[in-house]
Amino acid sequence: MKLHFEHFPLSILPRRLIAAAAFALCSGQALAVQPFVVKDIRIEGIQRTEAGTIFSYLPVRVGETFTDEKGTAAIKALYATGFFKDVRVESEGDVLVILVEERPSIASVDFSGIKEFDKDQLTKALKEIGVGESRIFDKAQVDRAEQELKKQYLSRGLYGMKVTTTVTPIERNRVNVTFAVDEGEVSRIKEIRIVGNKAFSDGTIRDQLNLRSPGWFTWYTKADQYSKEKLSGDIENLRSYYLNRGYIEMQVESTQVSITPDKKDIYITININEGEKYTVSDIKLDGEMFGREEELKSLLQFKKGDVFNGQKLNESTKKMSERLGNFGYAFANVNANPELNREKKEVAFTIMVDPGKRVYVRHINVAGNTKTRDEVVRREFRQFEDSWYDGSKIKLSRDRVDRLGYFKEVTIETPEVPNTSDQVDINMAVVEKPTGNIMIGAGFSQTDKLSLTGSIQQQNAFGSGNTIGLDVNTSSRYRTIALSQTNPYFTDDGVSRTYDLYLRTVRPSAYTTGDYKVRTIGGDIKFGVPFSELDTVFFGIGVENTAVTTDALSPNLYQQYVKDFGNGDSTGAGKATTTSFPLTAAWQRDSRDSALVPTKGRYQRANLEISAVGTLRYYRASYQHQYFQPLFGNAVTLALNGELDYGRGIGGKPYPVFKNYYAGGIGTVRGFEGSTLGSKVDQYGDSLGGASRIFGNLELQFPFPGSGNDRSLRWFTFLDGGQVYADKAPMQLSELRYSTGLGLSWISPIGPLKLSYGKPLNAKTTDKVQGFQFQLGTGF
Repeated sequence: MKLHFEHFPLSILPRRLIAAAAFALCSGQALAVQPFVVKDIRIEGIQRTEAGTIFSYLPVRVGETFTDEKGTAAIKALYATGFFKDVRVESEGDVLVILVEERPSIASVDFSGIKEFDKDQLTKALKEIGVGESRIFDKAQVDRAEQELKKQYLSRGLYGMKVTTTVTPIERNRVNVTFAVDEGEVSRIKEIRIVGNKAFSDGTIRDQLNLRSPGWFTWYTKADQYSKEKLSGDIENLRSYYLNRGYIEMQVESTQVSITPDKKDIYITININEGEKYTVSDIKLDGEMFGREEELKSLLQFKKGDVFNGQKLNESTKKMSERLGNFGYAFANVNANPELNREKKEVAFTIMVDPGKRVYVRHINVAGNTKTRDEVVRREFRQFEDSWYDGSKIKLSRDRVDRLGYFKEVTIETPEVPNTSDQVDINMAVVEKPTGNIMIGAGFSQTDKLSLTGSIQQQNAFGSGNTIGLDVNTSSRYRTIALSQTNPYFTDDGVSRTYDLYLRTVRPSAYTTGDYKVRTIGGDIKFGVPFSELDTVFFGIGVENTAVTTDALSPNLYQQYVKDFGNGDSTGAGKATTTSFPLTAAWQRDSRDSALVPTKGRYQRANLEISAVGTLRYYRASYQHQYFQPLFGNAVTLALNGELDYGRGIGGKPYPVFKNYYAGGIGTVRGFEGSTLGSKVDQYGDSLGGASRIFGNLELQFPFPGSGNDRSLRWFTFLDGGQVYADKAPMQLSELRYSTGLGLSWISPIGPLKLSYGKPLNAKTTDKVQGFQFQLGTGF
């Protein structure tokens, strides 16, 4: 065996031969150890490592013959563990001696000067690369951690940061590792230069970039802070902009990023070659289309003679692929091959259609539903096991599960079954959310100060998909005890059934002068029958017993009601008890992508309530329409909501005043006090609602800064308008009240929360305004 100073210590040889070995090694001669039988093995130098750990790595045991090869193997094996910074093998007679010097362990990892990042997250991240408490200290890994820390700061534009790593030895062969960070100032983009553009101005091109020089709002958006990832994204945006306007050969030839010596200002130069603008000269489809060529052609988003548009081309091939997926061809490939005619500046496309093999679904797997029963999720599926793959049904299944409102996230994957080419599994993953809903409504005003309302509802009770509600309201105006239970699958065909029992007492709010009392006890049963994947029709019947009590100070409308239906006298005092049997019929269509935080789709509902038997005879009709549309690459959601309500008495009977509609506050017209809009029809100048109502809401919903793709926390701007009208009064749009403002919505653990600050745009002197409002448990 040849031994060299730079590889092994001299002490691998017997101590009695060290001098001779040194002479031999210095003269370049090889010296072999005389093999001997090991009578004992002794370990020296260990502090934390167990002797048994070392024995497990040794290639020689007591009673075996020790040789040069085994000595070399022993040293290599112990070094490879990473536990030791020095290993020596010696012999004393027939005793093999292993001498080790352990690497120190890390007692703690600390940071100083960190403001940009969370220390706990950094500690966790460094531990994953081997630098953490109780880990073996390795200088190379600490250096790697330091470089990674610098890299993270550079990604946030902090080019002037400095980091100093200190390793402090402490007792018991341990060290403390400290990263001292001087974050410095953020480097900001001073200028973005565009070179080579002819078709579009510098300003137009800069508008396509997210990065920009400092402006009014860059302190908030941080768009003036450079990062390589942001620039790469901007280059792709720029390519897309040109491709969508016919410049099929446009290239970004280079980008230069320079920083000033003081590391405060960054200059970016983008060099582009626009090429020529092309129009489409021809479009042909080729491949296997199963006689559906015309159907696939109808999905094209562009035609011959159009200026080339890359986005429309991608949308066309995507729609064709999805259409083939609806027929079982899950792995269909649709690719467009361009043929350029540079002289005529035209491009012809041959779209190749390769459907692949027809695929069917082997298993449907549901994961993440720790509370919700499997059957509650599976009954929403429209794609079945052992059936042909249908992309539209899979998407519909995902949307139906999401619309349940039981989950924060619903995702679907369709992996291939291993060792097959015609089978896939459907893996649905859900993330449960709390389905108990505590509703708390509040408002502040100079007159009422603070008003509160509340209720408790448990959707998906016990994971069954059923809804149980208990409404206990103790506000100054409404006192309610109501029980409800809904079974969405009363029958296997999806017919729902709902029971309601309630006792409601209504008194005037604190800002009204007169007094009255409306006490209603009743119940109803409703059935919902699905007629399509989106449409449901509801039928119901109920019974109500209502007692209205007034005195001499009660509003005129209530005094008149008691005279019409009870024993009201000339002073206005009295009581009227009525019974009604309202029948209800309703239609609902829901195509939203989510019931909780929709970003696209529509929701419509029409409802008719009519009471033709009993003391009261009236009808109430309402129609609501919601529309959601993603904007700017799904970053912003346009949300529209409108509602029209109308009520009248029938058979010569007056419309019951306690069935009036109200407007004002969250849910109708923000910026006005709740339930205060409408003509001031009583002798005190207070609003008592009206028999008809119209209102609309427009919201632009934005992701909350720092929340990423989390849709549960958003801020919004709004424009509201609405009004209520007295019985038989004309619905005049000129009487509408408008407001605008800002708000925040959050799907909190105890229910949806909305806060808003509204500013009325055309309030009259008789209107009651209310700027700040919030409601926990509201919808739109």
